[in-house]
Amino acid sequence: MMTEFDLFGVFMAPIVVYAVAAIPLTMILRFVLWRTGIMKWFWHVALFEIALYTCVLCLLVSYA
Repeated sequence: MMTEFDLFGVFMAPIVVYAVAAIPLTMILRFVLWRTGIMKWFWHVALFEIALYTCVLCLLVSYA
């Protein structure tokens, strides 16, 4: 578990670091899913992308 993150004297909660780190991971997963054609299976793509981001964020918080 991370402690507070110091950004130029401003302490930020660890969830901020995890949330920022989850963005590129989610974008990579989205790219792979679009290239393989799996994203066409979902009825509401935007809702799935938000759920994917949430899952990646939860995994980062749990295992990092």
